[in-house]
Amino acid sequence: MTYDIATWVKVSAFIGSGLSMGFGAVGAAIGEGYTAAQANAGISRNPDSAGNIFKNMLVGQAVAESAAIFALVVSMILLFTQHRAETLSVYILVSAGVCMGLGAIGSGIGAGYPAGEACFGISRQPAIADQLTTTMLIGSAVTQTSAIYALVTSLILLYADFFTRPFSPTWAAVIGAGFAAGLGAIGSGIGEGFVARAGCEGVARQPLSRAPVTNGMLLGMAVAETTAIYGLLVAVILLFKTFEPATSMAACMALVAAGLCMGLGAVGPGIGEGFTGEGAVRWMSRSPNEVAILTRSMLVGQAVSESTGIYSLVIALILIFVV
Repeated sequence: MTYDIATWVKVSAFIGSGLSMGFGAVGAAIGEGYTAAQANAGISRNPDSAGNIFKNMLVGQAVAESAAIFALVVSMILLFTQHRAETLSVYILVSAGVCMGLGAIGSGIGAGYPAGEACFGISRQPAIADQLTTTMLIGSAVTQTSAIYALVTSLILLYADFFTRPFSPTWAAVIGAGFAAGLGAIGSGIGEGFVARAGCEGVARQPLSRAPVTNGMLLGMAVAETTAIYGLLVAVILLFKTFEPATSMAACMALVAAGLCMGLGAVGPGIGEGFTGEGAVRWMSRSPNEVAILTRSMLVGQAVSESTGIYSLVIALILIFVV
């Protein structure tokens, strides 16, 4: 049985929509569940603070939900927008869905960590509930940035005009871009959540150390963010670089491989740097006189974890510009 290209474009839009919302629902649900679990633990510890804990839980869950909302938006665009009936559209639509779906996983999970820790912290320190909520919102907001990178890449895929370019290797470039930005967002979102969780714990443990703990938290999260930026960088290069027409499958697959290399290569460093940042920020509240040395140790440790992401970036760039 054969189908015309318009049918295949519809099929790819349906598949991309399902992948966007299917993957996009995973992280937010996990993050929201973690938040609710910690809120229940906090209420059990201090029932008198149940009202504040409950409100904080809902706010934290709402932030974690935003990554899934990004996926929902892309899914709805794929379903209800008229797409061009050209072969390249098949690759663009699937790539956009995969990019946003994968890109929402890490941010959804990561945003749940500071929200849950803030809920439990309120049970310890009900008098600083507002400060804990503010710290939580800062940390949770930063975890969403990697999902925003995936959202931006998906929207570029959906609305930029790639049809004036040669079909081959443009189809491979758009697939590679989706993998680079989507997979690249997973590790950073989770890792940043670890750091933000430690920031909320530190404020709850020692409210007077809020300023250095928050500064350390933001610094640690910024470093954990870098591999997601590498993924976005490779995606942008793949989307906007002018490629010569390709006559071989090997040349096309080099671009797909570049996206996979950077996307997968960003997962581990993002999580690893999050572990390092979490450990340093947690102890800043316990040892406020050692913030400087803890910051230095954190940055050195994160730099070493970063090296594997840099290796992936180098190989991805070689695949794009040399191979």
